[in-house]
Amino acid sequence: MKKLIVILYFLLITVFSIGPSNEKIVKVSEYIELGGTSQWIMARGTDSSNPILLFLHGGPGFPESPFAYYDSKEIEKHFIVVNWDQRGCGKSACPELPLESINMDQILIDAKELIEYLKVRFGKQKIYLIGHSWGSILGINLIQKYHEDFYAYIGMGQVISMAEGEVASYNYALNRAIDANDTTALEQLKSLGPPPYNNYDQIKTQRAILSKFGGAFKSITYGDIIKIMMASPDYSSEDKKSFMESFMKIQNLLWPDVMKVDFSNTFLRYQIPIYFFLGKYDHGCPFELVEEYFAKIDAPYKEIIWFDNSGHWPNIEEPYQYQKALIEIVTKNNTRSR
Repeated sequence: MKKLIVILYFLLITVFSIGPSNEKIVKVSEYIELGGTSQWIMARGTDSSNPILLFLHGGPGFPESPFAYYDSKEIEKHFIVVNWDQRGCGKSACPELPLESINMDQILIDAKELIEYLKVRFGKQKIYLIGHSWGSILGINLIQKYHEDFYAYIGMGQVISMAEGEVASYNYALNRAIDANDTTALEQLKSLGPPPYNNYDQIKTQRAILSKFGGAFKSITYGDIIKIMMASPDYSSEDKKSFMESFMKIQNLLWPDVMKVDFSNTFLRYQIPIYFFLGKYDHGCPFELVEEYFAKIDAPYKEIIWFDNSGHWPNIEEPYQYQKALIEIVTKNNTRSR
């Protein structure tokens, strides 16, 4: 009898330590074909019955995947979190890729193919979509055209009107430089002149001055962002080198497309819930424009969620609050296993 009890004890230990729950863990890092070219995705989650959350990264050309270790551990308990290095950047960088194929229309086609792939692979009817900065341009276009694919949309660092936003961003930096009597920054800004800008070097100069005066972040710098990326366990040394090289190339290729974007008087009706994650110190994609747009749109549900200690990257500056907000959204929608 004693021997039988011991055997049963070890059987129970085995069941609870390596049982069905482990079979539900999602840990995928792979290349798939999208739009006729190989592109890299990473999917992580503790339970495959949870809904998918697809992150559309910013930049253009600045993947979120090397930051997932930093800002996604808690949401991986509630979602299958999918990061995708868009064509031509990050782990999807490819020297043979024709430059003319790197454009907004093609990336939207790639995104739709990815969404269909994810729904089939994980047996889902719909997904959650979050778009950051450049990714928020893609996100708005996708939910307008394919709303039936989505439970809800989250726009973070949401782009509304690039032309208007860039002028507001420039003026913010200029006014702060005047207030601080910073002659160096004033000379740089006057040398640049007001936007629009045609190349990455001009954008980089303006954003560096903006950051200096607290218009991009609250408590971190661009240098901190790079340090977090460089510490990523999901990127090799070669991947990290490729990250920066491809980012600069993609910026120059796509910036003309980006500057044409203006949602301020279009796409005012939505078929799904809309959430905007706004950093109170974001003057790169000015939060004021998002507030104005939010007041005009019609949706089944809409909400602004403020991040009081963030600029353009709430997921990096306030990772706990960012993940908490996403968990509250999925809890509210009760979309497990659908």
